[in-house]
Amino acid sequence: MASGSDRNPIIIGGLPSQVPDFDPEETQEWLDSLDAAVDERGRERARYLMLRLIERAREKRVAVPEMRSTDYVNTIATKDEPFFPGDEDVERKVLNATRWNAAVMVSRAQRPGIGVGGHIATFASSASLYDVGFNHFFRGKDDGKGGDQIFFQGHASPGIYARAFLLDRLSEAQLDAFRQEKSKAPNGLSSYPHPRLMPDFWEFPTVSMGLGPLGAIYQARMNRYMEARGIADTSDSHVWAYLGDGEMDEPESLGQLSIAAREGLDNLTFVVNCNLQRLDGPVRGNGKIIQELESQFRGAGWNVIKLVWDRSWDPLLAQDRTGILVNKLNTTPDGQFQTYATETGAYIRDHFFGDDARLRDMVKDMSDQQILHLGRGGHDHRKVYAAYAAAKAHKGQPTVILAQTVKGWTLGPNFEGRNATHQMKKLTAEDLKRFRDRLHIPIADSHLEDGNPPYYHPGRDSEEIQYMHDRRKGLGGYVPTRVVRSKPLALPDEKAYATAKKGSGQQSIATTMAFVRILKDLMRDKEIGKRFVLIAPDEYRTFGMDAFFPSAKIYNPLGQQYESVDRDLLLAYKESPTGQLLHDGISEAGCTASLIAAGSAYATHGEPLIPVYVFYSMFGFQRTGDQFWQMADQLARGFVLGATAGRTTLTGEGLQHADGHSQLLASTNPGCVAYDPAFGYEIAHIVKDGLRRMYGGTPEENEDVFYYLTVYNEPIQHPAEPADVDVEGILKGVYRYSGGEKGEIPAQIMASGVAVPWAVEAQRILADEWNVKADVWSATSWNELRREAVDVERYNLLHPEEEQRVPYVTRKLSGAQGPFVAVSDWMRSVPDQIARWVPGAYQSLGADGFGFADTRGAARRFFHIDAQSIVLAVLTELAKDGKVDRSALKTAVDRYDLLDVASADPGVAGGDA
Repeated sequence: MASGSDRNPIIIGGLPSQVPDFDPEETQEWLDSLDAAVDERGRERARYLMLRLIERAREKRVAVPEMRSTDYVNTIATKDEPFFPGDEDVERKVLNATRWNAAVMVSRAQRPGIGVGGHIATFASSASLYDVGFNHFFRGKDDGKGGDQIFFQGHASPGIYARAFLLDRLSEAQLDAFRQEKSKAPNGLSSYPHPRLMPDFWEFPTVSMGLGPLGAIYQARMNRYMEARGIADTSDSHVWAYLGDGEMDEPESLGQLSIAAREGLDNLTFVVNCNLQRLDGPVRGNGKIIQELESQFRGAGWNVIKLVWDRSWDPLLAQDRTGILVNKLNTTPDGQFQTYATETGAYIRDHFFGDDARLRDMVKDMSDQQILHLGRGGHDHRKVYAAYAAAKAHKGQPTVILAQTVKGWTLGPNFEGRNATHQMKKLTAEDLKRFRDRLHIPIADSHLEDGNPPYYHPGRDSEEIQYMHDRRKGLGGYVPTRVVRSKPLALPDEKAYATAKKGSGQQSIATTMAFVRILKDLMRDKEIGKRFVLIAPDEYRTFGMDAFFPSAKIYNPLGQQYESVDRDLLLAYKESPTGQLLHDGISEAGCTASLIAAGSAYATHGEPLIPVYVFYSMFGFQRTGDQFWQMADQLARGFVLGATAGRTTLTGEGLQHADGHSQLLASTNPGCVAYDPAFGYEIAHIVKDGLRRMYGGTPEENEDVFYYLTVYNEPIQHPAEPADVDVEGILKGVYRYSGGEKGEIPAQIMASGVAVPWAVEAQRILADEWNVKADVWSATSWNELRREAVDVERYNLLHPEEEQRVPYVTRKLSGAQGPFVAVSDWMRSVPDQIARWVPGAYQSLGADGFGFADTRGAARRFFHIDAQSIVLAVLTELAKDGKVDRSALKTAVDRYDLLDVASADPGVAGGDA
């Protein structure tokens, strides 16, 4: 049934659920017939009969809508609600105290001289949704397992802190330090759920909207994955995600619903707080967001529970024998319901019930005050409990609960349902008095007059506080709580890296394949092999990882119920319920969510996993950079491989695949340790050290970082590890790879990744043709060099009377003579990170600008980063010092035809994926 324009329906394919049955006997006869068909002839026959009935109904022009949405009423009928096991009176007192303290905390954060902000209205609308969970559903970790995983809505954090205060988990001093994490340390509370900032409290960062629902789906899936592979017993763990209706507009919020349905994740419940408001106004002013979301979730295969009205509506709906009330609910848009939340009972009587005599008659015996208090279902503990119980009992599908609430509920007329309520952070004295009276908080007027209201605690021995403790003890402990119980892993010895250190001999391989060979040896290790979680976005074959298909297999909870088309091949596609590889399809966001869930399993379930996520480097930090920040915030660990890296190395793919900047993006993430290795033995040392830093020590010793390695698809011959290899230099970011042997004029070339062979070729040309003796340095990490140098400068700034430290890159290069030329397949900003600390004249070459499709040689000549361009750059710097004549520069340009892109050697064939 449409409202306004037919193009904007607010009931989509609804079926009646509240219209009374006027002939129950006839109805029962139809139902008995269906039951008999199922019992006697089977489900297939019954399905056929139903389809024929639908076909005939349409022939007779009997409207049979698609079951995409139901009437705008509660899914669970009053008669089907379970017994409520709690003490509702005590729970109401608990909730009132929590509401008060949450609002007061934010209001006090606005006191003069502080003014750090905060949000009141979101928790005010969702308080009952959380409270029922805390009292009856959320499982803790006291049994040594992972408990439930709860993704709290970011803007509701004040309410979670307020509840923790009542339970003596947080002090008054901490509440007063809300959003003052450094100035009030160690009492500071983070603004939103931030595990890195509060590592003993929060588990999941959620305020970057859309990432919470995405993360929750893949956390539920990771729970099933860990259980299927025998790593952890997650059978009792349930994932709860608390979301906002406005947040569901984010593509990430709804983009991966299908995988949860496809894998039957009944260990997952979304609770969408539908207060009908975004940050600035209604979510769907002319429509109905609950109906829209119901349609989307149903279509994706989810179980949908609508929690729209509280118990005060039950008598009215029970007497709605004509369906007129349900029709009115169906056709009233959200914008109008938002207005009703701010108006008087008389206004609602006139505007909602007043346009039909049958509706007016329903409320003729109700006072305006009673009409005003016809409430929303998300504020009714019994209704919420019924929805949660049904969600937990439902099998075979994930569940979404769409709960209607009022934003700013109980905060008074200046807040409730107002468009500006999200930005309102301060309660006036009059607001506080009304709020206090509504919540029955025993605080005198005199304590509210100065605008700095006190917190309220009913006393540690009070009935309500003891009730809270008892409920949490019965559910296994306090939440949210982050606990790290994982034990150190026994890491592989040198044998696991031996193959990589031998080099590739006469064979040419890409650094991607060099890494895959190391990974293959590591996965054979009896101690940690099973803990590797391989993740790729439908590109395992691209990255040479199809060799893992037959042995490790692809995870699919249903197994492989078909004969693979390549079953006769050695590297056939193979799915298994216990598979080790996560094949998430063409979804970098989904893969990164899997990475985060696996990378934080050491804390979530006390069992460390070692995720290895391999992807086109262009589609990592650029496409899902927000999730890599989420990963750092969640203290997740693991290896991230930007394969097919470089702006000129994948040139056959063209602009959209040409990554010349992900190393720079990675440098902005403090939790990311980024490397750009050139050879297999470098990768071996980096991976070995990464395993040590992230997994090799006690929980206190392990570092909360993740590793980003850029690897390439260009085949080269990998040298064997030198006998005197500089392991420290590899790990810190730079070491001398090749000393110059011929020539008299000293110079230095620094290169990373795929550019090291170009530098070596430039070294040869300089010696043979220009009498220049150039050393080649492999800069395995420009980022780590800069990070260490910045730390040194910070120390020196704050300790002027202490011996001044010298950055590693400065010390390492201090004995090198001549100018320094840096080159890579990245934009110049990447090597330029270390320019100020290089002890000498410094010039960088880079692939700045857009990529394009061509041969590798042509692309490198275009950007002037090939061997001949490096030669010119070295000569240019030497000419500045008068060590070569400037005429040599024009000679070099002409000799190597540097102005003609077509003159360049095309290079190694390839360039595609």
